[in-house]
Amino acid sequence: MPDHVRPIDLPAPETLARELGSRLPAFQDIAWTRSTGSTNADLLARARSGATAGKPWLLGTHLQETGRGRAGRPWQNREGSTLMFSCAFDVHLPAVQLPALSPLAGVAACEALRAVAGPQAAGLCMKWPNDVQWHDAKLAGVLVETTRNPGGREAGYTVVIGMGVNLTDAAELSRSLGRDVADWQQVQAQSDRQTTAADLICASATAWHDAVQTLEREGFAAFRHRFDQVDALAGRLVNVLEKGDILLSGPACGVDEQGRLLVQTPEGATPISVGEISIRRQA
Repeated sequence: MPDHVRPIDLPAPETLARELGSRLPAFQDIAWTRSTGSTNADLLARARSGATAGKPWLLGTHLQETGRGRAGRPWQNREGSTLMFSCAFDVHLPAVQLPALSPLAGVAACEALRAVAGPQAAGLCMKWPNDVQWHDAKLAGVLVETTRNPGGREAGYTVVIGMGVNLTDAAELSRSLGRDVADWQQVQAQSDRQTTAADLICASATAWHDAVQTLEREGFAAFRHRFDQVDALAGRLVNVLEKGDILLSGPACGVDEQGRLLVQTPEGATPISVGEISIRRQA
C-alpha cells in the first residue's frame, strides 16, 4: 500500500453517532452500538412493533454477531474490519415494485462510494443485484428487506437497507473464502482523498434516501441509465444459477424497467428476478 493510505479507524460509537447526527439532518433517529445481532433485524423488529414514526432511521454497529447476507446466509466480521450500518425508510409502492429496491440500493451505494473516493477510483462498480465491487472483487454487500407497516395498505412499507463495507483484511478474506475480496484500503490507494467512516456512511445514507424518493415518483425506469454507468456485468457472459443448476447462459445486457437483469439468449433478452437466483460470470 502507498504511504498515504491509512486504514479507516472507527470512532467510539457515541462519537460516531454524534457526528452522523450533525451531518444527516434528514434522519430523525441515529444510533451506533458496540455490538448487536443484526442492524437490519433490529430495524425490522422496531418497524414491526408499531414504532413507525420519525423515519428515516439509521443504526450502525462495530460488531455484528448474527449478520445475514442475501437469502439468509450467515455473515460475520471482526470489530474494526467492516463498516456496517442499516437505514430504514417509509415507502409507498405497489408490492410488485418492491423487488426493484434491491438493485436500486446497489446503484445508489456504488454511486455514493464513487463520489467519496473521487474520479481516480473508477474501478468501483456494481454486480447485479447489489454487490459493490472493486474491479472484479467484492467490496461491499447490500441487503434489502421490507415489512408492511401496521395500519393497512395505506400505511405502506418500511424498507431496510443494510450494507457492510470491507475496510481491511482483503487478502485474508480472499484466502479464506476462495474468491477475490476487496477492501477500502485498495480503493484509497487509487484515490487522492483520505476518507473517514462518517464520509462513507453519510454519502450512502443520503443516496439511499434520495433514491427511494425518486423510485416512488418515477419508478425504476429513472435508474436504467444510472445502472448502465456502474454495471459490472455489461456485455459479459454469465450463468444464471438456481440451487447450483444452470438455468440459462448468455451475455448480460442491462436491466429492464422493473430492475430485472436482462440476459441475452437465443429467445431474446430474458429478465431475471431477484430471489434464489445467483449470477456467475463465466471464466
